[in-house]
Amino acid sequence: MQAKLSLSVLGAALLAAFATDYAIACSSVVVGKNASADGAVIISRNEDYTINNWNKKLVIHPRRDTDKGEMISFKNGLKVTAPQTMLRYTGLMDWNGDTTAADGPYEERGVNEFNVAVSATNSMDINDAAKKADPLVDSGVIEADIPSFVLPMAKSAREAVELLGKTVTEQGAGEGNGILLADTKEAWYMEIGSGHHWIAVRVPQDKYLFVANGMRIHDVNLADHENVLSSPGLADFVAKNKLLDHVDSKRFNFAKAFGSVGDRYNVDREWLGQHMLTPSLAQKVREQQYPLFLTPDRKVSVADIGRVLRANFQGTELAQVKDADRPMGVDRTIETHVFELRADMPKELQVLTWQAFGSPGAAVFMPMYENAMKDVPSALRAGTDVYEGQSAYWAFRADATLAQTNPGKYGPVLAGWQNHLEGAFLQHQSMVDHQLKKLYAQNPQAALAEANQWSNGNVLTAVQSAHDVFQSLMTDMTKSTEKKYTPAELEKIKAL
Repeated sequence: MQAKLSLSVLGAALLAAFATDYAIACSSVVVGKNASADGAVIISRNEDYTINNWNKKLVIHPRRDTDKGEMISFKNGLKVTAPQTMLRYTGLMDWNGDTTAADGPYEERGVNEFNVAVSATNSMDINDAAKKADPLVDSGVIEADIPSFVLPMAKSAREAVELLGKTVTEQGAGEGNGILLADTKEAWYMEIGSGHHWIAVRVPQDKYLFVANGMRIHDVNLADHENVLSSPGLADFVAKNKLLDHVDSKRFNFAKAFGSVGDRYNVDREWLGQHMLTPSLAQKVREQQYPLFLTPDRKVSVADIGRVLRANFQGTELAQVKDADRPMGVDRTIETHVFELRADMPKELQVLTWQAFGSPGAAVFMPMYENAMKDVPSALRAGTDVYEGQSAYWAFRADATLAQTNPGKYGPVLAGWQNHLEGAFLQHQSMVDHQLKKLYAQNPQAALAEANQWSNGNVLTAVQSAHDVFQSLMTDMTKSTEKKYTPAELEKIKAL
């Protein structure tokens, strides 16, 4: 799959996304640099919510020195000692995340000035035995807090894992979560399985990882500290509390010890994601656990990730399974992000974010160099959970809503528009990278100014294009309500 996504795949994704609703959840794809099409480390995720309407805003937090004894504090009671200098970072915050009415900032994903990217989280169930053995802590680490204290501090992905793990060990966790962390060298995947226990694995450079909402980490060697990090005394804790029938520290099954393996809500997506990226591997549906890492049949592009995160079961074995009702592409996704981390670009241009708002089945991935951005376009600063015509979220959400009135007619219209605009972004990206890299060598500030303008321009272009689609759909819908008159009736009307 190269720059363009097929019309049929997008149309099918749109129709599936319009069909049903589900409980809260997310889907993620992580790709090692030797498994990606352009040599980038990639982390990506659908942020799914309980309702359809929930706007997000892009926030840039500048680098700043802190006061002695300053704490980073959150509404649930978590407090983390601030570093001497808080690093510059971006966050994609809930529309009300900076108000007292919010449960927390829920910045969800971001990147800092050291090109450390965090995506948090895939919500995960903890089994009853693990909860009883090590209860959750209300004031501990939760999804609403994670990027907001990790990104201002961590200077590498591994350091981000260690910081987050140390905080869970010392202050506890309030939820079970799966977290994606990456820099230009490597990607890590971390799972929090109880009040104080966690594990993290480094994604092999030639493989990818797909995550739904079930814990995935299994068959790992706890003594391999180069590739596996975990909470102190993890194996002993599992053995003492009989969370596994047999504890093998060289093939440790964290997911089975702390999670609920085999849940169709999760394994159906795991099977589908691996089937799409490694179709040569024949796997049965509804297995208890699927391989943690796989080699893709061909190197993975941003377009491929878009295809996976928009996917439904059409054309697969699961299409014939009556209760297979949870694919990746759902209507209540509020945003989707793909981070490409490229070591061969100048520092401020190494992270390229592909950002979509609303369900990715009815939206366009817009490319931005977030570490070069000085300004946030107004469309990424505006909006609430009530429709308005200014924000990027509502521009795409409105088109999806209109298309649902007649998905057979309007779904292909949206897919064609999406294919054209997103395809253009993807097709031109390597040229833009080349031009900016060349300009940076001559004049870094000019290159960064150009990258900022280009990033803002992509958002404005995509949002205006979505407004144009809205206008076309609305015009056609109003025409469709016209009464059909007989020739005699029409002549009578004309004569009035």
